[in-house]
Amino acid sequence: METRRITVLSAGLGVPSSSRLLADQLAAAAEHRLADAGFEVTVEIVELRDLAVDIANNFVTGYAAPRLADVIAGVEASDGIIAVSPVFSASYSGLFKSFIDVLDPKSLEGKAVLLGATGGTDRHQMVLEYAMRPLFSYLRTRMAATAVFAGPQDWGNTDDGGSPLSSRIDRAAAEFAALLAGEQSARKPAALESLPFEQLLAGISGGR
Repeated sequence: METRRITVLSAGLGVPSSSRLLADQLAAAAEHRLADAGFEVTVEIVELRDLAVDIANNFVTGYAAPRLADVIAGVEASDGIIAVSPVFSASYSGLFKSFIDVLDPKSLEGKAVLLGATGGTDRHQMVLEYAMRPLFSYLRTRMAATAVFAGPQDWGNTDDGGSPLSSRIDRAAAEFAALLAGEQSARKPAALESLPFEQLLAGISGGR
């Protein structure tokens, strides 16, 4: 059975947070879709607020502390990313962007991505199209066509006056799962073996 590895990035600051709640629902829906398609799924949830100090220190020192390094390695090894941020000043949060900035810019290339955002009013929902989608387009990811925004009216409601939240989540998860079900080439390749200089020189001399 093929395996698909998903890393879920939640940039919520509260405990609990609406961003984490949305992230959990997106992950559960995607896992269900992939399981139905015959895949084994592993999901890792990352609360970025727990890494805030390590992320800040990484900018100053250029060194990723062990906990942050493990998360970065997990992202690089993933087939897909579910990324959810609260809206701050009409954009993704500084914490969210800071984590993206400590990644190798090429580490997300080709990965399937599902975007989500939360905010206090529906006026913020365009952050998905005008901030988050351009960011992940720049990183050359493959994004699900549907991104999901959740506002206060979505929690505990079955009808928000448009599409119910559960329907939007299911549609986005189906698109994300379809991306993951295809051929995967985005995992970070194994490190090349480093040969001693004398052996490399011998190889060059022998090829003349």
